[in-house]
Amino acid sequence: MTTTYTSYKLISADLATSLKRVAEQPDVKRESEYYLAKIGSIKSIDAFFADSRLYNYAMKAHGLEDMAYAKAFMRKVLTEGVDADDAFANKLSDSRYKELAESLNFARHGEAATSFERAQKGVVDKYRRQTLEVNAGNENTGVRLALYFERMASSITSGYSIIADDAISQVVRTALQLPMEFVGTDVDRQAAYYEDVLDLADFQDPVKVGTFLERFTAMWELDNPSGSYDPLTVFQPTSLTGISTDLLISINNLKLGGR
Repeated sequence: MTTTYTSYKLISADLATSLKRVAEQPDVKRESEYYLAKIGSIKSIDAFFADSRLYNYAMKAHGLEDMAYAKAFMRKVLTEGVDADDAFANKLSDSRYKELAESLNFARHGEAATSFERAQKGVVDKYRRQTLEVNAGNENTGVRLALYFERMASSITSGYSIIADDAISQVVRTALQLPMEFVGTDVDRQAAYYEDVLDLADFQDPVKVGTFLERFTAMWELDNPSGSYDPLTVFQPTSLTGISTDLLISINNLKLGGR
């Protein structure tokens, strides 16, 4: 039986080949070709939302497909962009919203927003990587978590960075063998604990990230011998799925993630 670590390394060790296989999948190839053919002609947020195929592609590319229904919420993310400190995306603890607003930066560039490489090939690359991780998760959620953590590790700059991302938090708690009850403790104490027991600078070093993921995958095997773990929960955008659009918009009045 292939272990979580072995499966993760088989993908990660030759990531270019793994991504090439994903790109050649008929559905991925078809949707990517459509996106590249159409996105450059999109000159406004309204036009972007009007093409549901483009919209859904970009949302999936950023790991936000579960939020595709909340168009008023997503419109606010894109309309305000990321340049102002109080922009909506900057107030949200989930960095995926900010990444989407950076990829399709209508707020900064207006009609030219989709002409940049990050809005075209950059989004396609994200879509392929996202698909790779989802496919891996269909076989073993621990592999998807490891691949996601490897991609996102450099964004961890504080204990709050860990808490703000459910998938990253799951990896760290598993590696440290922290009980689920830990999530219910005071947020400031959680952050302080992570900063005390971890050298966060290690997450900027791919070699040290690899060592950390060896520990995670070993602990994952112990905790999930039956593979019965829910593969979706930690990848839903920070507990927002299913909430009404009006309530989502009201989050604009909050400052999350320790800001």
